[in-house]
Amino acid sequence: MKRPKRLAKILKRGAMVCDRPLVIVALSLAIVVALIGFTIGPAVVAKRLNPHDRQTFPAVTPAVAALHQSLTIADLHADALLWGRDLSQLADYGHVDLPRLIQGNVALQVFTVVTKVPTPLKLEGNGSGRDNITKLAILQRWPIDAWFSLRARALHQAQQFKNLEKRSSGQFRVIQTAADLTQYLKQRATQSSIAAGLLGLEGAQALEGKIENLDRLYDAGFRLIGLAHFFDNEVAGSAHGISHAGLTPLGRQVIQRMQERHMIIDLAHASSQTIDDVLQITQSPVLVSHTGVRGTCDNARNLTDRQLQQIAQTGGVIGIGFWETAVCGPDVAAIVRAMRYVADLVGVDHVALGSDFDGSVRLPIDAANLVQITAALQVAGFTEVEIGKIMGLNVMRVLAQVLPVNP
Repeated sequence: MKRPKRLAKILKRGAMVCDRPLVIVALSLAIVVALIGFTIGPAVVAKRLNPHDRQTFPAVTPAVAALHQSLTIADLHADALLWGRDLSQLADYGHVDLPRLIQGNVALQVFTVVTKVPTPLKLEGNGSGRDNITKLAILQRWPIDAWFSLRARALHQAQQFKNLEKRSSGQFRVIQTAADLTQYLKQRATQSSIAAGLLGLEGAQALEGKIENLDRLYDAGFRLIGLAHFFDNEVAGSAHGISHAGLTPLGRQVIQRMQERHMIIDLAHASSQTIDDVLQITQSPVLVSHTGVRGTCDNARNLTDRQLQQIAQTGGVIGIGFWETAVCGPDVAAIVRAMRYVADLVGVDHVALGSDFDGSVRLPIDAANLVQITAALQVAGFTEVEIGKIMGLNVMRVLAQVLPVNP
């Protein structure tokens, strides 16, 4: 009886010894797969979601090239902070980074923070349930609190924005006040190989229903807030949501507090009722950072003529998007067609660039090729003065008027 028991023990011990290499190999493979996923996964996702048409553009004339280099260019919307890239370095994918901003002669880029995107994503009727950004946060190894908190996601991306300035060797400036803007533009008049950024928020869901979080975001550098993104939140209804509601009681508090702190109101993605509610109480210019217009592309995402007129009456600007759903065309001509429509309806002083760079959209150009917009505007009959306004001076006017004088 002893011999079978001893044999069983020996066999069991041998099985355990034999299994150890298999366990080690399995664990090693799992670690390697995880490291590969964390290392190249974000780039793979960003490449797939942010393509641009790498076409050979017609050569611009020396006169157009000189005109473009003389402009003070500002773009109102880029989601590049979402993708975990080092934006101080030139990438071979996506739409925007510091080298391409300088190549495209962009003086100021608004970098907008995304904290939640519903899945599946629809043009209309989105709920606020399942979220795609959680997966991205885990894949990019964001701080663990940012896996679960929308406010923490906003603060994490705000830090990445500040880090860009630190890594840029003096080529990138963070703009938070009107004084910052004045000083920067004075420097850029003699040094064109620099760029600046303003930090914005896409959707007030990052406030997590608390007005005091607005101050925390302000302290982190946010100066522009879009009230809604792809779903209704505690502040406002979305054009893509379910309720089609306007400002909530909290939303009215947010507008009041934003105006007290000289923050810029962004009506992109807002429901019609939200737009109406804001325009009834705002005391400063508002903007729409990235949009199309129903006059050239009729869908629920885009602005009506009445809305364009009301926004213009505040002294605000409308940033025309570059993607096909915004302008009903895959090319620069469709973008400029929408700009012409707005200019003819409410005046050239209210037209701006609202690219949606790196916003999970296919675009005809990246930041390095914005000269193609300048060329197309000239072909469309805009004067050099009008082109200067559209390409950036209108945005600079609103920023100088609304931003706080001091922090």
